[in-house]
Order: sequence, then structure tokens, then C-alpha cells
Amino acid sequence: MANVAVVGAQWGDEGKGKIVDWLSERADVIVRFQGGHNAGHTLVVDGVTYKLSLLPAGVVRPDKLSIIGNGVVIDPWALLEEIDRLRGQGVELTPDRLKIAENACLILPLHGQVDRAREEARGAEKIGTTGRGIGPAYEDKVGRRAIRVCDLMDDALLEERVDHLLLHHNALFRGLGREEFDRDELLRGLREVAPRILPFVDRVWDVLDRARKDRQRILFEGAQGAMLDVDHGTYPYVTSSNTVSGQALTGSGFGGGFDYTLGLAKAYTTRVGAGPFPTELFDDTGQQIGERGREFGTVTGRARRCGWFDATLVRQAVKVGGIDGIALTKLDVLDGLDELKVCTGYEIDGQTYDHLPAAPSLQAKAKPLYETLEGWSASTQGARRWRDLPATAIKYIRRIEELIEAPVALLSTSPERDDTILVTDPFLVH
Repeated sequence: MANVAVVGAQWGDEGKGKIVDWLSERADVIVRFQGGHNAGHTLVVDGVTYKLSLLPAGVVRPDKLSIIGNGVVIDPWALLEEIDRLRGQGVELTPDRLKIAENACLILPLHGQVDRAREEARGAEKIGTTGRGIGPAYEDKVGRRAIRVCDLMDDALLEERVDHLLLHHNALFRGLGREEFDRDELLRGLREVAPRILPFVDRVWDVLDRARKDRQRILFEGAQGAMLDVDHGTYPYVTSSNTVSGQALTGSGFGGGFDYTLGLAKAYTTRVGAGPFPTELFDDTGQQIGERGREFGTVTGRARRCGWFDATLVRQAVKVGGIDGIALTKLDVLDGLDELKVCTGYEIDGQTYDHLPAAPSLQAKAKPLYETLEGWSASTQGARRWRDLPATAIKYIRRIEELIEAPVALLSTSPERDDTILVTDPFLVH
């Protein structure tokens, strides 16, 4: 028995969906523990593409239990739409296969409206959120005015919660010059979705405790990445939740701990939206990486910014997130490049840094210090054995391991589930 946490080690979009799906064959329970439907995971299984936002990647495997933990903020309409879409692809989810934490908080239509209105008001200073209401929902959670999944069970309590919530948000809408949100419309919508959501609701902390006692393997699935963590990321250009492995326990109510933390990192670097990005490329190489890597957001469709691998950032994520090993993805995107650069540190105001400082003013001035490595002409796409890789590709991987101070445990060479090289099985490392 072993429990494994999977987290992003960059700015998200590292390919967690495929890796979690691949690892879920070895797991019994898969738990999503933070974020909302701003996250996007794409799985390609036998040529069929599945796009997930709220549901754990394990849902495409019929013999696994999938859980949405209390650390997730849930848009019930988006969740039902996702369930229906998967049903159309032949994936049938029942309460025996999917469980939702009763104490998870809901994202409501008003949250998206607040999110978009505030981004519009920021103008050129916008953060670059998805506009789906994730931030405002987390604000309500810590402000103790959120509507939780369990509130859907008690109609009288639900009315009280809605009134309390609108007292805050309608004042905000007035301040932004927007129309107030209609109470009856919100209650009507919640009453309509309640009968479809409630059958999936359970005491997730208890389900996980029983799984632990039964010595089942639990896989914790994170969203976004370490550099988007609300505490440890490039604040304020971050998401609204903690994305590092410590959140796996509080975001699910699991007290058993885990045995291995697997960090995900692309063989290069991308980010979506605004914020600092020291290794960003604005030339033909950056465009080539974006086109070959199909770097468009699963949720938003926005083009991702692309740059060289930043070993300094990933090393920082390794230390902050307690990462034991890395799953390196999209190595094949670098095929054919004559030379590759890896960031080993930064120069800021004439001083060398081995980390990215927390101060936004310093982050904005960080200039990457590069080490240049030889590229490879042979294809790595679809490689499933270490010996199928070009020698220079292996050299590139080994140098990354040295710089980030963590081993590469898995290597992904295409979006297909089975195009994966296993170096270390996280479930067998205790």
C-alpha cells in the first residue's frame, strides 16, 4: 500500500491528466483536492480524447473510485455538463464510482460575473483569470459566507445562506456599477441542480479513512502548478488555492499522509495569462515550440506563452512541494532543435539569484542565466524504452536532474497513455 500525490512543478499545463490517468491503473482511489473548473486535463486513450476540468483523471477507468475533495470549489452546472459529456463518450459515472465532499464550496453564476467585472475594471493590470469565478468562490469560503454542497440538503438553510451571500455580493455589484443578482433566480437554479448532485455526496474524509485502513492505494491529483500557488507562486499572478502537495491532505480530509510526491514538468516551460516569465521566447523557436506542443489552454483555448526549461523554478518547486521525483513531459516537442537552453539562475540588478524572489518588482527584472546543451535530430515521439532515446536527449534529461536536484521518475513522449517510460514506480517507493 502506498499513497501518491501528483502536483505541477511549473505554471500548470504540465500534462498531469495523462500521467494521473497512467498512474491510476496502479491506484484504487483517485482524489482531486484543489482548484475548480479553471483547470483542464486532456487524456488521449486509444485515439479518443477526453477533456476534464473538475473530474479526476481516473474517471475514464471503470474500476476506480474517483473523489472530488473539500478543497475543490465546484460549479455544479459545469460538473453536470462534464458528466453528461463523458456519458456521451461511453463513460458512465454513478455514485459508486464518483463521490463529492459534502463540505466542498460551490461556485455560483454570480462568482463568474464578479470575476469578469473585476478583471475588466483592472484594465491593463488584469491578472489573467479564466473568468470562471474560482477566486471569488474561494474568497467566500474564507469569508465564511460560501454555500457548500451540504447546504443543498436543507432548503430553509439554503435560503438563509443565499441571503447572507447576496448581502455581500450585491453591494459589490452596485460598487462596480452592475445590476444586483436576483435572489429567486439563484435559488431556483440551485434547487434544480440539487437532485442531480446530492446522490454523489458523501463524507469523503471517512471514505478515505476506510480506504487507508483497507490498505488501498490512493492517488491525489493536483491542478495548476507550484508557481501558481497562492502562497508560493508569482503573486498576484497566481490561482486562488494552494497547489503544492501539502494541500492534498487538507483538501481531502485525509490524515494518513502519502509516501511519494511526483512533480510534473514539461521539457520546456509555458504559462497562461499575465505575470513574470523569465525564460519566455518571443522568436521563431518559441513559436515552433508552441505549435508543435499544441500549446493552447484546455479550458480557455488561449495560446500559452512558451520558453526554455527553467531549472531554477522547478528546483524551487521541488523544495517547496516536497517533490520526490519528476515526470518529464513533452520531450518529443524538442525534437529537431540544434541546441537547447536551460535556465540555471537569474541576474537581477547585477546580482545573481539561485531562486526567484517573492517581490514582484524583482521578479519582473529577472534575466535568465542560461546553459546551452546540444539538441538531437532523431525522433523521441512515442518512445517507450530508455534505450529508444537519442544519447543527447538522455544527456539533456540527466542535466535537468542535476539542476533541479530530483530524479526523473517518468518520461512522457506523446499524449497517448502508453507512450510513457517508467523509471521509478511511485507506488513502489516507500
